[in-house]
Amino acid sequence: MGISILLRASVFLSVLLGSSLADPRATLVAMICTNMTAVGSDRGPFVANFVAALDSLTTQLSSKGYGSVTNGGAGNSSVYAFGECMKDLSQSDCNLCFAQCKIQILRCFPFQQGIRGGRVFFDGCYLRYDDYNFFNDSLSPVDSTVCATEKFSGNTTVFDDHVTELGRNLSLGAPKNGSFLVGSVIGGNTSVFGLAQCWKYTNDCEKCLNNSFSRIVSCPPSREGRVINAGCYMRYSTEKFYYNNTASATTGGNSGRRLAIILGSTFSGVALLLIILTMAIITRKKALERRKERKLLGHLANKVNKSKLNFSYEALEKATNYFHSSNKLGQGGSGSVYKGILSDGKQVAIKRLVFNTRQWVEHFFNEVNLMSNIRHKNLVRLLGCSITGPESLLVYEYIPNLSLLDHLFVRTDTELLNWEIRCKIILGIAEGLAHLHEGSTLRIIHRDIKLSNILLDEDFTPKVADFGLARLFPEDKTHISTAIVGTIGYMAPEYVVRGKLTERADVYSYGVVMTEIITGKRNNSFCGNSSSILQMVWDLYANGRLCEAVDPNLQGRFREEEASRILQIALLCVQASGELRPQMSMVVRMLSDNCEIPSPTQPPFISSGLSGSASERKRSAISSFQIETDSHSSGTTMSDSFPAPR
Repeated sequence: MGISILLRASVFLSVLLGSSLADPRATLVAMICTNMTAVGSDRGPFVANFVAALDSLTTQLSSKGYGSVTNGGAGNSSVYAFGECMKDLSQSDCNLCFAQCKIQILRCFPFQQGIRGGRVFFDGCYLRYDDYNFFNDSLSPVDSTVCATEKFSGNTTVFDDHVTELGRNLSLGAPKNGSFLVGSVIGGNTSVFGLAQCWKYTNDCEKCLNNSFSRIVSCPPSREGRVINAGCYMRYSTEKFYYNNTASATTGGNSGRRLAIILGSTFSGVALLLIILTMAIITRKKALERRKERKLLGHLANKVNKSKLNFSYEALEKATNYFHSSNKLGQGGSGSVYKGILSDGKQVAIKRLVFNTRQWVEHFFNEVNLMSNIRHKNLVRLLGCSITGPESLLVYEYIPNLSLLDHLFVRTDTELLNWEIRCKIILGIAEGLAHLHEGSTLRIIHRDIKLSNILLDEDFTPKVADFGLARLFPEDKTHISTAIVGTIGYMAPEYVVRGKLTERADVYSYGVVMTEIITGKRNNSFCGNSSSILQMVWDLYANGRLCEAVDPNLQGRFREEEASRILQIALLCVQASGELRPQMSMVVRMLSDNCEIPSPTQPPFISSGLSGSASERKRSAISSFQIETDSHSSGTTMSDSFPAPR
């Protein structure tokens, strides 16, 4: 509420003051707010750097008409800011225009969650800030063409020709004239005036203005048109709006300087209030999070103390020989896992949590609350926990035979998994997931099915592990919306784009795992312009040659009909549409019985290229819903990971 009032007041002041000014061309053309990355705990420093950057820009523009600032050095709190006035403006008009730019940029203030950048385009000046170095950009995805609503009433054919001729002259002449040019085309009772300017640090002025020219010719018969790019600006109008030289643009004088001081002071005052409000809200949010954590731990303590889940910290410490390094089984994002031997001789795996994220209480609560009563041969059993000592511990059944990731891709000292064992593992994982989704009184979505979270027993029975990201699925809901967490390359497209979570997200992850097991290739093993394993299998399916996808290390020792059948089921699981993916109970049936298997539809990622920037891949993903989740990266987990025993 306080932010809204302050912003409305600042905008009203800028409009009120601007209504009496004609010289600085402080007409708002466009304003764009962007949210490149999450702000998180860096919001306070980011806001402070934002305000300091704009203050520094003011000094630079008042002396030379342009400026660039980098505040904060490296890290998420860095702010990059740039401003420039049109070169035909006098210095006093430049000051006035930029002062009003600073007022408008507050509508893109980084106080709001996710906002990390903003651009304000006036006819007389330009201001931009962002959380990355954009100074050399020529073009960007948010560049736009702005055509006036009022139409030209004369001979539109002559008008079109004049706009085209003027645009071509500006695009060709400005790069050769210090990146700035004004001009006109007059004839046939029709006059068109124009201006083109590249920003100071644009790395390709000619490319930027050529792009502007190709787009501005779409505006006629509008009487006025503008193209606003990351690196340049172009405008035409039936009215002369520019100055032929700076000397003719000196109206305003001392009154203009006084007004610039007033506007600058207003901005500083509003910005200070916004910083105070930002810090107050951040502090309150942290207090609410701590209160929620205490409440969760309170519920958990009551549950544990009244059950057989409670282990004493001292007993677990002793079982691991005081967490000696020789007993360490693995290391993950949420902590370390140690082998322990209890006083009765029973072997267990003890997870020693580290509290390096704000979500650790929620993850801990999930593991204990959701999984303490779940029993299935293909799910790692949670035996208990300790919450009374100096650190929180989780106790699991001990799984001695490493993880599926170790056997397939990491360890070189393990025996090759033969065809029969691979089929057994695939079926076992499916049965475990079917139990989570449908086999108990609770519907649970795992959210992080991947090779490293599949542990293998002595007889290679698979055990699904790590339920820190699991979610209880309400019976009366078709889906739930949630923050996106999981491992890149295994996440379903509807979950990546919309945060839409159903059990079909687990089905998608399972399909990727199936494909990895059968092909012996990781979903991140391709790079450059090569295909993903999903595309490879899909192409072979379309050509009736699915057996060629089977791991060559098996040297042909597999049943071809069975291999084709399993890979076709995997394709059903990774279909782009979640509604078309089968339930896990149906997957179990298709793997166990000789029932008919439907024809799969195309998986995601098939047509989305791997080249280009991350932002380009993101735009392609959203527009086509064939999401490039960067499955060709290192499989980075977006949250915690249960380390496999070794």
